[in-house]
Amino acid sequence: MKEPIGGFALVLHSHLPWLPHHGTWPVGEEWLYQAWAHSYLPVVDLLRRLADEGRRDVLTLGVTPVLAAQLDDPYALRGLHDWLGNWNLRAQYAAVRWQGGDPLLREVAAAEYRASARALAEFETRWRHGFSPVLRPLVDSGVVELIGGPLTHPFQPLLDPRVRSFALRAGLADTAGRIGRTPAGIWAPECGYAPGMERGYAAAGVERFLVDGPALHGDTAFARTVGESDVVCFGRDLEVTYRVWSPKAGYPGDPAYRDFHTYDHPSGLKPSRVTGRQVAPEDKRPYEAALAAEAIARHAADFVETVVLRLRDLRARHGRPGLVVSAYDTELYGHWWHEGPAWLEAVLRALPEAGVRVTSLGGALDAGYVGGRVDLPASSWGSGKDWRVWDGEQVSDLVHAGAELQRDLLDLVDHLPAGVGRDPVLDQAVREALLALSSDWAFMVTKDSAADYAHRRAKVHGERYAELASLLRAGARDRAAGRAARVRAEDGLFGGLDARALGTGE
Repeated sequence: MKEPIGGFALVLHSHLPWLPHHGTWPVGEEWLYQAWAHSYLPVVDLLRRLADEGRRDVLTLGVTPVLAAQLDDPYALRGLHDWLGNWNLRAQYAAVRWQGGDPLLREVAAAEYRASARALAEFETRWRHGFSPVLRPLVDSGVVELIGGPLTHPFQPLLDPRVRSFALRAGLADTAGRIGRTPAGIWAPECGYAPGMERGYAAAGVERFLVDGPALHGDTAFARTVGESDVVCFGRDLEVTYRVWSPKAGYPGDPAYRDFHTYDHPSGLKPSRVTGRQVAPEDKRPYEAALAAEAIARHAADFVETVVLRLRDLRARHGRPGLVVSAYDTELYGHWWHEGPAWLEAVLRALPEAGVRVTSLGGALDAGYVGGRVDLPASSWGSGKDWRVWDGEQVSDLVHAGAELQRDLLDLVDHLPAGVGRDPVLDQAVREALLALSSDWAFMVTKDSAADYAHRRAKVHGERYAELASLLRAGARDRAAGRAARVRAEDGLFGGLDARALGTGE
Protein backbone atom coordinates (compact mmCIF):
# COMPACT_ATOMS: atom_id res chain seq x y z
CA MET A 1 0.00 0.00 0.00
CA LYS A 2 1.26 3.49 -0.83
CA GLU A 3 1.68 6.05 1.94
CA PRO A 4 -1.57 6.05 3.93
CA ILE A 5 -3.74 9.13 4.05
CA GLY A 6 -3.85 8.69 7.81
CA GLY A 7 -4.47 6.24 10.61
CA PHE A 8 -7.58 4.64 12.01
CA ALA A 9 -7.55 3.09 15.49
CA LEU A 10 -10.60 1.13 16.57
CA VAL A 11 -10.91 0.63 20.33
CA LEU A 12 -13.41 -1.90 21.66
CA HIS A 13 -14.25 -1.60 25.36
CA SER A 14 -15.42 -4.96 26.73
CA HIS A 15 -17.12 -4.67 30.10
CA LEU A 16 -19.98 -5.95 32.22
CA PRO A 17 -20.34 -5.70 36.00
CA TRP A 18 -20.00 -8.85 38.09
CA LEU A 19 -23.19 -10.80 37.37
CA PRO A 20 -22.79 -14.50 38.36
CA HIS A 21 -24.97 -15.51 41.33
CA HIS A 22 -26.77 -12.16 41.31
CA GLY A 23 -30.07 -12.81 39.55
CA THR A 24 -30.87 -14.18 36.14
CA TRP A 25 -33.65 -12.35 34.31
CA PRO A 26 -34.29 -9.68 33.13
CA VAL A 27 -31.00 -8.35 34.56
CA GLY A 28 -28.27 -10.64 35.80
CA GLU A 29 -26.69 -13.70 34.28
CA GLU A 30 -28.88 -13.50 31.17
CA TRP A 31 -27.15 -10.21 30.33
CA LEU A 32 -23.75 -11.90 30.57
CA TYR A 33 -24.73 -14.90 28.45
CA GLN A 34 -26.38 -12.82 25.73
CA ALA A 35 -23.33 -10.57 25.40
CA TRP A 36 -21.02 -13.58 25.48
CA ALA A 37 -22.93 -15.47 22.80
CA HIS A 38 -23.74 -12.57 20.50
CA SER A 39 -20.69 -10.30 20.92
CA TYR A 40 -17.65 -11.94 22.47
CA LEU A 41 -17.83 -15.21 20.51
CA PRO A 42 -18.29 -13.61 17.04
CA VAL A 43 -15.83 -10.74 17.62
CA VAL A 44 -13.10 -13.13 18.76
CA ASP A 45 -13.90 -15.41 15.83
CA LEU A 46 -13.45 -12.45 13.46
CA LEU A 47 -10.11 -11.58 15.03
CA ARG A 48 -8.93 -15.16 14.75
CA ARG A 49 -9.84 -15.31 11.07
CA LEU A 50 -8.01 -12.05 10.40
CA ALA A 51 -5.02 -13.47 12.28
CA ASP A 52 -5.07 -16.57 10.09
CA GLU A 53 -4.85 -14.26 7.07
CA GLY A 54 -1.69 -12.69 8.49
CA ARG A 55 -3.31 -9.47 9.70
CA ARG A 56 -1.63 -7.78 12.66
CA ASP A 57 -2.26 -4.64 14.71
CA VAL A 58 -5.96 -4.86 13.85
CA LEU A 59 -7.46 -3.04 16.80
CA THR A 60 -7.15 -2.21 20.48
CA LEU A 61 -9.21 -4.47 22.70
CA GLY A 62 -10.09 -3.33 26.19
CA VAL A 63 -11.11 -6.10 28.58
CA THR A 64 -11.90 -5.03 32.11
CA PRO A 65 -10.63 -7.31 34.88
CA VAL A 66 -14.16 -7.85 36.18
CA LEU A 67 -15.33 -9.09 32.77
CA ALA A 68 -12.26 -11.30 32.33
CA ALA A 69 -13.00 -12.83 35.72
CA GLN A 70 -16.48 -13.79 34.54
CA LEU A 71 -15.32 -15.19 31.22
CA ASP A 72 -12.80 -17.40 33.05
CA ASP A 73 -15.13 -18.40 35.89
CA PRO A 74 -16.09 -22.13 35.96
CA TYR A 75 -19.63 -21.37 37.15
CA ALA A 76 -20.17 -18.86 34.34
CA LEU A 77 -18.64 -21.21 31.77
CA ARG A 78 -21.10 -23.93 32.75
CA GLY A 79 -23.90 -21.37 32.70
CA LEU A 80 -23.06 -20.23 29.18
CA HIS A 81 -22.89 -23.81 27.92
CA ASP A 82 -26.38 -24.42 29.27
CA TRP A 83 -27.58 -21.11 27.79
CA LEU A 84 -26.24 -21.95 24.35
CA GLY A 85 -27.96 -25.32 24.43
CA ASN A 86 -31.20 -23.65 25.50
CA TRP A 87 -30.84 -21.15 22.63
CA ASN A 88 -30.60 -24.07 20.21
CA LEU A 89 -33.71 -25.69 21.71
CA ARG A 90 -35.63 -22.40 21.56
CA ALA A 91 -34.78 -22.10 17.87
CA GLN A 92 -36.11 -25.62 17.25
CA TYR A 93 -39.28 -24.78 19.15
CA ALA A 94 -39.75 -21.62 17.09
CA ALA A 95 -39.33 -23.60 13.86
CA VAL A 96 -42.19 -25.90 14.91
CA ARG A 97 -44.30 -23.00 16.19
CA TRP A 98 -43.94 -21.03 12.96
CA GLN A 99 -44.28 -24.03 10.65
CA GLY A 100 -46.84 -23.27 7.97
CA GLY A 101 -46.77 -19.58 8.82
CA ASP A 102 -44.84 -16.62 7.44
CA PRO A 103 -41.78 -17.96 5.55
CA LEU A 104 -39.71 -15.04 6.85
CA LEU A 105 -40.35 -16.19 10.42
CA ARG A 106 -39.42 -19.75 9.48
CA GLU A 107 -36.13 -18.42 8.10
CA VAL A 108 -35.52 -16.52 11.35
CA ALA A 109 -35.91 -19.78 13.27
CA ALA A 110 -33.60 -21.61 10.88
CA ALA A 111 -30.97 -18.86 11.09
CA GLU A 112 -31.14 -18.90 14.89
CA TYR A 113 -30.72 -22.67 14.87
CA ARG A 114 -27.62 -22.40 12.66
CA ALA A 115 -26.17 -19.56 14.75
CA SER A 116 -26.71 -21.39 18.04
CA ALA A 117 -25.17 -24.58 16.64
CA ARG A 118 -22.09 -22.64 15.49
CA ALA A 119 -21.82 -20.94 18.86
CA LEU A 120 -22.04 -24.27 20.67
CA ALA A 121 -19.34 -25.77 18.45
CA GLU A 122 -17.11 -22.72 18.91
CA PHE A 123 -17.55 -22.76 22.68
CA GLU A 124 -16.99 -26.50 23.05
CA THR A 125 -13.95 -26.41 20.79
CA ARG A 126 -12.13 -23.32 22.02
CA TRP A 127 -13.71 -21.75 25.11
CA ARG A 128 -14.23 -24.56 27.64
CA HIS A 129 -11.23 -23.43 29.68
CA GLY A 130 -12.22 -19.76 29.59
CA PHE A 131 -11.42 -16.58 27.72
CA SER A 132 -7.78 -16.13 28.68
CA PRO A 133 -6.46 -19.11 26.67
CA VAL A 134 -8.44 -17.81 23.67
CA LEU A 135 -7.27 -14.22 24.01
CA ARG A 136 -3.62 -14.81 24.79
CA PRO A 137 -2.56 -15.98 21.29
CA LEU A 138 -4.19 -12.90 19.74
CA VAL A 139 -2.20 -10.69 22.10
CA ASP A 140 1.07 -12.60 21.76
CA SER A 141 0.94 -12.51 17.97
CA GLY A 142 0.17 -8.79 17.87
CA VAL A 143 -3.25 -9.13 16.25
CA VAL A 144 -4.72 -6.98 19.02
CA GLU A 145 -3.32 -4.61 21.58
CA LEU A 146 -4.86 -5.48 24.93
CA ILE A 147 -5.62 -2.68 27.38
CA GLY A 148 -6.83 -3.15 30.94
CA GLY A 149 -8.19 -1.09 33.81
CA PRO A 150 -9.03 -1.02 37.53
CA LEU A 151 -10.47 -4.17 39.10
CA THR A 152 -14.23 -3.53 39.20
CA HIS A 153 -14.54 -0.57 36.80
CA PRO A 154 -14.97 2.17 39.43
CA PHE A 155 -15.38 5.82 38.47
CA GLN A 156 -11.84 6.81 39.39
CA PRO A 157 -12.29 10.57 39.97
CA LEU A 158 -14.53 9.76 42.95
CA LEU A 159 -12.04 7.39 44.57
CA ASP A 160 -9.68 8.19 47.40
CA PRO A 161 -6.15 8.24 45.89
CA ARG A 162 -5.13 5.15 47.87
CA VAL A 163 -8.19 3.18 46.78
CA ARG A 164 -7.73 4.41 43.20
CA SER A 165 -4.09 3.30 43.13
CA PHE A 166 -4.89 -0.08 44.66
CA ALA A 167 -7.76 -0.81 42.25
CA LEU A 168 -5.64 0.12 39.24
CA ARG A 169 -2.49 -1.76 40.26
CA ALA A 170 -4.48 -4.83 41.23
CA GLY A 171 -6.40 -4.66 37.95
CA LEU A 172 -3.20 -4.53 35.91
CA ALA A 173 -1.78 -7.43 37.92
CA ASP A 174 -4.94 -9.46 37.35
CA THR A 175 -4.66 -8.98 33.60
CA ALA A 176 -0.97 -9.91 33.68
CA GLY A 177 -1.83 -13.08 35.55
CA ARG A 178 -4.35 -14.11 32.91
CA ILE A 179 -2.46 -13.07 29.77
CA GLY A 180 1.18 -13.18 30.81
CA ARG A 181 1.97 -9.51 30.37
CA THR A 182 0.95 -6.22 31.93
CA PRO A 183 -0.96 -3.97 29.52
CA ALA A 184 0.71 -0.65 28.69
CA GLY A 185 -2.65 1.07 28.24
CA ILE A 186 -5.96 1.25 30.05
CA TRP A 187 -9.52 2.14 29.34
CA ALA A 188 -10.16 4.64 32.11
CA PRO A 189 -13.64 3.60 33.33
CA GLU A 190 -16.24 5.83 31.69
CA CYS A 191 -13.27 7.83 30.32
CA GLY A 192 -13.40 9.51 33.73
CA TYR A 193 -10.53 11.88 34.37
CA ALA A 194 -9.57 14.36 37.09
CA PRO A 195 -6.55 16.66 36.71
CA GLY A 196 -3.44 14.99 38.08
CA MET A 197 -4.57 11.40 37.56
CA GLU A 198 -1.81 10.98 34.99
CA ARG A 199 0.72 10.99 37.83
CA GLY A 200 -0.96 7.93 39.32
CA TYR A 201 -0.98 6.30 35.91
CA ALA A 202 2.73 6.88 35.49
CA ALA A 203 3.43 5.47 38.95
CA ALA A 204 1.46 2.32 38.07
CA GLY A 205 3.29 1.88 34.76
CA VAL A 206 0.39 2.98 32.55
CA GLU A 207 1.65 4.61 29.36
CA ARG A 208 -1.61 5.54 27.59
CA PHE A 209 -5.32 5.96 28.19
CA LEU A 210 -8.55 7.15 26.52
CA VAL A 211 -10.49 10.37 26.98
CA ASP A 212 -13.53 11.60 25.12
CA GLY A 213 -13.11 14.09 22.30
CA PRO A 214 -14.46 17.16 24.12
CA ALA A 215 -11.71 16.80 26.75
CA LEU A 216 -9.36 17.78 23.90
CA HIS A 217 -11.82 20.34 22.51
CA GLY A 218 -12.29 18.03 19.53
CA ASP A 219 -8.59 18.15 18.58
CA THR A 220 -8.17 14.37 18.47
CA ALA A 221 -5.94 14.03 15.40
CA PHE A 222 -2.88 13.12 17.48
CA ALA A 223 -2.06 11.47 20.78
CA ARG A 224 -0.83 13.95 23.39
CA THR A 225 1.28 13.75 26.52
CA VAL A 226 -0.65 14.85 29.59
CA GLY A 227 0.56 17.55 31.97
CA GLU A 228 4.18 17.16 33.01
CA SER A 229 4.11 13.38 32.58
CA ASP A 230 5.09 11.13 29.71
CA VAL A 231 1.69 9.44 29.83
CA VAL A 232 -0.19 9.77 26.55
CA CYS A 233 -3.91 10.29 26.02
CA PHE A 234 -5.97 9.50 22.94
CA GLY A 235 -9.28 11.22 22.30
CA ARG A 236 -12.33 9.72 20.62
CA ASP A 237 -13.12 11.39 17.32
CA LEU A 238 -16.84 11.98 17.80
CA GLU A 239 -17.41 13.23 14.26
CA VAL A 240 -16.60 9.73 13.03
CA THR A 241 -17.65 7.69 16.06
CA TYR A 242 -21.17 9.07 16.12
CA ARG A 243 -21.83 7.82 12.58
CA VAL A 244 -22.19 4.40 14.20
CA TRP A 245 -23.63 5.19 17.60
CA SER A 246 -24.60 8.47 19.22
CA PRO A 247 -27.03 9.50 21.95
CA LYS A 248 -29.67 10.12 19.28
CA ALA A 249 -28.88 8.21 16.10
CA GLY A 250 -26.60 5.74 14.33
CA TYR A 251 -26.61 2.80 11.98
CA PRO A 252 -28.31 0.25 14.33
CA GLY A 253 -31.59 2.17 14.04
CA ASP A 254 -31.94 1.39 10.33
CA PRO A 255 -35.37 -0.14 9.52
CA ALA A 256 -33.74 -3.25 8.01
CA TYR A 257 -31.78 -4.26 11.11
CA ARG A 258 -33.00 -6.64 13.78
CA ASP A 259 -34.99 -4.92 16.50
CA PHE A 260 -33.31 -5.42 19.88
CA HIS A 261 -36.37 -4.71 22.01
CA THR A 262 -39.07 -6.80 20.30
CA TYR A 263 -39.30 -10.38 21.57
CA ASP A 264 -41.34 -13.39 20.63
CA HIS A 265 -41.85 -14.29 24.27
CA PRO A 266 -42.76 -17.98 23.84
CA SER A 267 -39.41 -18.67 22.12
CA GLY A 268 -37.35 -15.80 23.49
CA LEU A 269 -36.15 -14.97 19.96
CA LYS A 270 -36.16 -11.55 18.32
CA PRO A 271 -37.91 -12.11 14.98
CA SER A 272 -38.61 -8.51 13.94
CA ARG A 273 -36.74 -5.79 12.12
CA VAL A 274 -36.75 -2.20 13.33
CA THR A 275 -39.29 -1.32 10.63
CA GLY A 276 -39.66 2.27 11.91
CA ARG A 277 -39.01 4.30 15.05
CA GLN A 278 -42.69 4.92 15.73
CA VAL A 279 -43.91 1.43 14.83
CA ALA A 280 -45.45 -0.53 17.70
CA PRO A 281 -43.83 -3.91 18.48
CA GLU A 282 -46.84 -5.88 17.28
CA ASP A 283 -46.74 -4.06 13.94
CA LYS A 284 -43.05 -4.58 13.18
CA ARG A 285 -42.21 -6.59 10.07
CA PRO A 286 -40.38 -9.93 10.22
CA TYR A 287 -36.62 -9.82 9.90
CA GLU A 288 -35.18 -10.26 6.40
CA ALA A 289 -31.50 -11.18 6.22
CA ALA A 290 -31.18 -9.94 2.62
CA LEU A 291 -32.39 -6.47 3.53
CA ALA A 292 -30.00 -6.40 6.50
CA ALA A 293 -27.09 -7.43 4.26
CA GLU A 294 -27.81 -4.51 1.95
CA ALA A 295 -27.84 -2.14 4.92
CA ILE A 296 -24.53 -3.54 6.21
CA ALA A 297 -22.85 -2.91 2.86
CA ARG A 298 -24.32 0.59 2.65
CA HIS A 299 -23.29 1.55 6.15
CA ALA A 300 -19.80 0.06 5.87
CA ALA A 301 -19.23 2.11 2.72
CA ASP A 302 -20.58 5.23 4.42
CA PHE A 303 -18.29 4.75 7.40
CA VAL A 304 -15.20 4.19 5.27
CA GLU A 305 -16.02 7.30 3.25
CA THR A 306 -16.50 9.27 6.49
CA VAL A 307 -13.08 8.15 7.77
CA VAL A 308 -11.37 8.96 4.46
CA LEU A 309 -12.90 12.44 4.28
CA ARG A 310 -12.00 13.10 7.90
CA LEU A 311 -8.38 12.04 7.36
CA ARG A 312 -8.05 14.14 4.23
CA ASP A 313 -9.33 17.14 6.17
CA LEU A 314 -6.89 16.47 9.02
CA ARG A 315 -3.99 16.17 6.59
CA ALA A 316 -4.89 19.45 4.91
CA ARG A 317 -5.30 21.17 8.27
CA HIS A 318 -2.11 19.91 9.94
CA GLY A 319 0.15 19.36 6.97
CA ARG A 320 0.72 15.70 7.84
CA PRO A 321 -1.36 12.53 8.24
CA GLY A 322 -3.59 12.43 11.30
CA LEU A 323 -5.38 9.78 13.32
CA VAL A 324 -9.03 8.88 13.83
CA VAL A 325 -9.82 7.02 17.05
CA SER A 326 -13.25 5.40 17.20
CA ALA A 327 -14.15 3.72 20.48
CA TYR A 328 -17.24 1.70 21.30
CA ASP A 329 -18.52 -0.85 23.78
CA THR A 330 -17.77 -4.30 22.39
CA GLU A 331 -21.30 -5.32 23.39
CA LEU A 332 -22.66 -3.04 20.66
CA TYR A 333 -21.38 -5.52 18.09
CA GLY A 334 -23.79 -8.43 18.13
CA HIS A 335 -25.61 -8.02 21.44
CA TRP A 336 -27.18 -4.59 20.97
CA TRP A 337 -26.69 -4.49 17.19
CA HIS A 338 -27.25 -7.93 15.71
CA GLU A 339 -25.49 -7.08 12.45
CA GLY A 340 -22.58 -5.34 14.19
CA PRO A 341 -19.95 -8.09 13.75
CA ALA A 342 -20.64 -8.35 10.01
CA TRP A 343 -20.42 -4.57 9.67
CA LEU A 344 -17.19 -4.56 11.66
CA GLU A 345 -15.60 -7.14 9.38
CA ALA A 346 -16.63 -5.22 6.27
CA VAL A 347 -15.09 -2.01 7.64
CA LEU A 348 -11.82 -3.59 8.75
CA ARG A 349 -11.39 -5.11 5.29
CA ALA A 350 -12.38 -1.99 3.35
CA LEU A 351 -10.36 0.66 5.19
CA PRO A 352 -6.91 -0.55 4.05
CA GLU A 353 -8.21 -0.79 0.49
CA ALA A 354 -9.21 2.89 0.78
CA GLY A 355 -5.65 3.89 1.73
CA VAL A 356 -6.14 4.04 5.51
CA ARG A 357 -3.61 2.62 7.97
CA VAL A 358 -5.59 0.43 10.38
CA THR A 359 -3.71 0.22 13.65
CA SER A 360 -3.84 -0.06 17.42
CA LEU A 361 -3.12 2.72 19.89
CA GLY A 362 0.42 1.44 20.38
CA GLY A 363 0.84 1.15 16.63
CA ALA A 364 -0.36 4.73 16.23
CA LEU A 365 2.42 5.90 18.53
CA ASP A 366 4.98 3.88 16.58
CA ALA A 367 3.68 5.45 13.36
CA GLY A 368 4.22 8.96 14.75
CA TYR A 369 0.65 10.13 15.30
CA VAL A 370 1.77 12.23 18.27
CA GLY A 371 1.23 15.91 19.02
CA GLY A 372 2.28 18.18 21.88
CA ARG A 373 1.40 18.34 25.55
CA VAL A 374 -2.06 19.04 26.92
CA ASP A 375 -3.68 19.86 30.26
CA LEU A 376 -6.95 17.97 30.48
CA PRO A 377 -10.09 19.16 32.30
CA ALA A 378 -12.26 17.02 34.53
CA SER A 379 -14.23 14.92 32.05
CA SER A 380 -15.93 11.67 31.07
CA TRP A 381 -17.70 10.18 28.06
CA GLY A 382 -21.08 10.45 29.75
CA SER A 383 -23.89 12.96 29.33
CA GLY A 384 -22.52 16.49 29.33
CA LYS A 385 -19.00 15.05 29.10
CA ASP A 386 -18.60 15.83 32.80
CA TRP A 387 -19.21 13.68 35.89
CA ARG A 388 -22.97 14.20 36.25
CA VAL A 389 -23.91 10.61 35.41
CA TRP A 390 -21.82 9.28 38.33
CA ASP A 391 -21.88 12.31 40.65
CA GLY A 392 -25.29 13.88 40.01
CA GLU A 393 -28.32 14.47 42.19
CA GLN A 394 -30.00 11.24 41.12
CA VAL A 395 -27.16 9.19 42.57
CA SER A 396 -26.26 11.34 45.56
CA ASP A 397 -27.10 8.45 47.88
CA LEU A 398 -24.66 6.16 46.04
CA VAL A 399 -21.97 8.85 46.02
CA HIS A 400 -22.35 9.45 49.75
CA ALA A 401 -22.37 5.73 50.54
CA GLY A 402 -19.29 5.20 48.37
CA ALA A 403 -17.36 7.96 50.11
CA GLU A 404 -18.28 6.61 53.55
CA LEU A 405 -17.35 3.09 52.52
CA GLN A 406 -13.90 4.20 51.36
CA ARG A 407 -13.20 6.06 54.57
CA ASP A 408 -14.26 3.04 56.60
CA LEU A 409 -12.21 0.67 54.42
CA LEU A 410 -9.02 2.68 54.84
CA ASP A 411 -9.60 2.93 58.58
CA LEU A 412 -10.10 -0.83 58.72
CA VAL A 413 -6.89 -1.75 56.91
CA ASP A 414 -4.90 0.86 58.83
CA HIS A 415 -5.95 -0.30 62.29
CA LEU A 416 -6.17 -4.08 62.05
CA PRO A 417 -3.25 -5.91 63.67
CA ALA A 418 -0.68 -6.87 61.09
CA GLY A 419 -0.64 -10.57 60.32
CA VAL A 420 2.09 -12.79 59.00
CA GLY A 421 0.31 -13.53 55.73
CA ARG A 422 -2.76 -12.83 53.67
CA ASP A 423 -6.05 -12.54 55.49
CA PRO A 424 -8.84 -14.16 53.44
CA VAL A 425 -11.49 -12.28 55.44
CA LEU A 426 -9.93 -8.89 54.76
CA ASP A 427 -9.40 -9.86 51.14
CA GLN A 428 -13.12 -10.61 50.84
CA ALA A 429 -14.05 -7.37 52.55
CA VAL A 430 -12.01 -5.47 49.99
CA ARG A 431 -13.66 -7.42 47.14
CA GLU A 432 -17.09 -6.45 48.40
CA ALA A 433 -16.07 -2.83 48.82
CA LEU A 434 -14.76 -2.65 45.28
CA LEU A 435 -17.88 -4.34 43.89
CA ALA A 436 -20.01 -1.75 45.70
CA LEU A 437 -17.94 1.01 44.04
CA SER A 438 -18.55 -0.20 40.46
CA SER A 439 -19.45 2.71 38.17
CA ASP A 440 -22.21 0.60 36.60
CA TRP A 441 -24.61 1.10 39.48
CA ALA A 442 -24.66 4.90 39.19
CA PHE A 443 -24.90 4.71 35.39
CA MET A 444 -27.89 2.38 35.55
CA VAL A 445 -29.66 4.60 38.07
CA THR A 446 -29.01 7.86 36.21
CA LYS A 447 -30.12 6.33 32.92
CA ASP A 448 -33.09 4.58 34.59
CA SER A 449 -31.90 1.26 33.21
CA ALA A 450 -32.70 -1.46 35.76
CA ALA A 451 -32.22 1.14 38.49
CA ASP A 452 -33.74 -1.10 41.19
CA TYR A 453 -31.25 -3.84 40.37
CA ALA A 454 -28.36 -1.35 40.50
CA HIS A 455 -29.45 0.04 43.88
CA ARG A 456 -29.84 -3.48 45.22
CA ARG A 457 -26.39 -4.56 44.02
CA ALA A 458 -24.64 -1.55 45.53
CA LYS A 459 -26.53 -2.15 48.79
CA VAL A 460 -25.78 -5.89 48.90
CA HIS A 461 -22.04 -5.44 48.44
CA GLY A 462 -21.91 -2.49 50.82
CA GLU A 463 -23.69 -4.50 53.49
CA ARG A 464 -21.45 -7.53 52.97
CA TYR A 465 -18.41 -5.30 53.39
CA ALA A 466 -19.85 -3.71 56.53
CA GLU A 467 -20.64 -7.09 58.10
CA LEU A 468 -17.13 -8.44 57.49
CA ALA A 469 -15.54 -5.22 58.71
CA SER A 470 -17.61 -5.29 61.91
CA LEU A 471 -16.63 -8.89 62.64
CA LEU A 472 -12.96 -8.10 62.05
CA ARG A 473 -13.05 -5.10 64.36
CA ALA A 474 -14.78 -7.18 67.04
CA GLY A 475 -12.09 -9.84 66.83
CA ALA A 476 -14.68 -12.50 65.93
CA ARG A 477 -12.29 -14.34 63.66
CA ASP A 478 -14.17 -17.65 63.45
CA ARG A 479 -17.49 -16.01 62.60
CA ALA A 480 -15.74 -13.69 60.15
CA ALA A 481 -14.00 -16.57 58.40
CA GLY A 482 -17.23 -18.51 58.06
CA ARG A 483 -19.13 -15.52 56.71
CA ALA A 484 -16.32 -14.64 54.29
CA ALA A 485 -16.30 -18.20 52.94
CA ARG A 486 -20.05 -18.11 52.31
CA VAL A 487 -19.88 -14.72 50.58
CA ARG A 488 -16.86 -15.78 48.55
CA ALA A 489 -18.94 -18.60 47.05
CA GLU A 490 -20.85 -15.87 45.20
CA ASP A 491 -18.24 -13.13 44.93
CA GLY A 492 -15.05 -15.15 44.58
CA LEU A 493 -13.48 -13.20 41.73
CA PHE A 494 -9.87 -11.95 41.72
CA GLY A 495 -8.15 -14.80 43.53
CA GLY A 496 -4.89 -12.87 43.48
CA LEU A 497 -6.31 -9.85 45.32
CA ASP A 498 -4.16 -9.09 48.37
CA ALA A 499 -5.61 -6.50 50.75
CA ARG A 500 -2.21 -5.94 52.34
CA ALA A 501 -1.26 -3.79 49.34
CA LEU A 502 -4.09 -1.40 50.21
CA GLY A 503 -2.82 -1.18 53.77
CA THR A 504 0.66 -0.21 52.64
CA GLY A 505 -0.56 2.13 49.91
CA GLU A 506 1.43 0.19 47.31
